[in-house]
Amino acid sequence: MPCTRKISREKGREGGRRMGKMLLSKPSLVPAFCWEEGKPCGKKIISSLKAGENKLVCVTDGNSFLGSHIVKELLSRGHLVRVTVHNQAVDFEDLKGLIKEEDMNKLESVVVAKMKDLDSLCDAFSGCHAVFHTSSFLDPHGITGYSEQMAFLETEGARNVIEACGRAAYRRRCIFTSSLLASTWTSSNLDRVIDESCWSSEEFCRENKLWLALGKMRAEKIAWRKSKEMKVKLVTVCPGLLIDSSFPHDHKETSFPYLKGGSIMLRQGLLALADVGKVAEAHVRVYEAMDNGAYGRYLCFERVVQRLDEAIQLENELKIQGLLSEGTSRIISEEIQSNLSNSKLNRLLFAAPHMSCNQ
Repeated sequence: MPCTRKISREKGREGGRRMGKMLLSKPSLVPAFCWEEGKPCGKKIISSLKAGENKLVCVTDGNSFLGSHIVKELLSRGHLVRVTVHNQAVDFEDLKGLIKEEDMNKLESVVVAKMKDLDSLCDAFSGCHAVFHTSSFLDPHGITGYSEQMAFLETEGARNVIEACGRAAYRRRCIFTSSLLASTWTSSNLDRVIDESCWSSEEFCRENKLWLALGKMRAEKIAWRKSKEMKVKLVTVCPGLLIDSSFPHDHKETSFPYLKGGSIMLRQGLLALADVGKVAEAHVRVYEAMDNGAYGRYLCFERVVQRLDEAIQLENELKIQGLLSEGTSRIISEEIQSNLSNSKLNRLLFAAPHMSCNQ
């Protein structure tokens, strides 16, 4: 069937939407997307589905490594999904490369929303039962790296997301992706268990230029403060280093910021890996358990690198020889002990659906 839909700009029309917002959307049972000479096209039309009744959820940065997996997990579990991207052309192509056409056609809509633009975020979250916020800074090709400036943008984006969620969401709920790094970097004694009660030290992160840890920690903290102000029900998921079957070939550049200071993480038993599919599942399971007591922070990882040969294998896969193992071979002679705990998430994942997840 020939494609007749067009991408259109909002110009102060119904609902007082801001000029310049670009929307790809669909009515019920009509494909959200079609392709004409390789270009996406869409019709500006509000879905006939009632967002509140069908629990429409919005995933920010759905074209990111983790975001795309969360989108696929939500769709597989029958949720109605809206996706935001930063840039219409480039990011939409990334999204098409990460999500198969069958799933693309299940999406409620794809909208352009900038993390620094509160109005566009409010438009994107309008009518949503919940918001999955994966990142305030997106560099899927690992070109620019993660700098101190990126840490600032991460924090400001998080503030805007919670503000917009509180203003526009049908239900004020946010499932927020932080990082294990937000809990592990500190100069204090690490003999204690590292769990959801632990926070990285801002001073330590700045002194050691651990910008990703700084950005994730500050963004999560501002999200918690802002959520209280806006009365948003917030949960955060803090994953370790993301991997999957395509790792490290497709995503090795985005691993580098996480692994800054990796040899220290290795020696202290803090180098934790997390399969991206299981991290996405954890996000959705936490969301689905919010009515049954899911709350607060959840550390999320599958395993901790506890042997030197495992670290060297990881280095070889990433082509970062020595980054993790340099200076450790003389120190590490046996399996590394780890004090990381993800028991809170495990209790939620293995609890019966009707059970409360409160500690």
